[in-house]
Amino acid sequence: MPDKSALRDAATIILIRDPRGDAPSVLMGQRGAKAAFMPSKFVFPGGAVDPGDADIPLTSEISARIAAQLADQSSATLGPALISAAIRELWEETGLILGRPGRWDDAPADWTSFAATGHQPDPTALEFVFRAITPVGRPRRFDARFFLADARQVASDLDDFSRASDELSNLQWVPLANARSFDLPFITQVVLAELTARLPDLTPLEAVPFFRNSDEESLFLRLNGASPLG
Repeated sequence: MPDKSALRDAATIILIRDPRGDAPSVLMGQRGAKAAFMPSKFVFPGGAVDPGDADIPLTSEISARIAAQLADQSSATLGPALISAAIRELWEETGLILGRPGRWDDAPADWTSFAATGHQPDPTALEFVFRAITPVGRPRRFDARFFLADARQVASDLDDFSRASDELSNLQWVPLANARSFDLPFITQVVLAELTARLPDLTPLEAVPFFRNSDEESLFLRLNGASPLG
């Protein structure tokens, strides 16, 4: 049987609504009470990268800057796979579409419902804004990359979650000012603090925050597209 506690690459997507307004909000949902990972917590949509995510035909290439920040010496295709996973997880867990109109006749099984909407996955709205590794000893461990997107780039009704799976419940737009009143994982609190501190400026990051946990230590680093910086 596969080791479910082994570290897996994952993608998380932060949709922000009205980022430059008086009351910006982010899309969150609640995990099930019996979930093995972060039960009952409010989280952003996201999940593990699937083997086929690296082969998904995106409508355009990801930028050289983001590609460099996501680069991993063990896999040249990791960046596109993470982007695809973020778009797929958003669709599966919320029913919202990050895509451009287009026909996609040969979509793989876990993308057929997305393709049926008449869209192809579009990476242009996504910015890489955070990376975090789950601490050792947890029942599930992820090397998670967080992507930010302005909700105006979504190609569907922002308040229509009728096509969402049942993985997240209580889907809602959470005002940033009220987010701390929700039951949030520690790392989600850290990410929200970083995001709130940046607003209203959403200029792409040249050095992405990286919260790394290993057997020996926890470090807060910065990824500049070449190497972690202290």
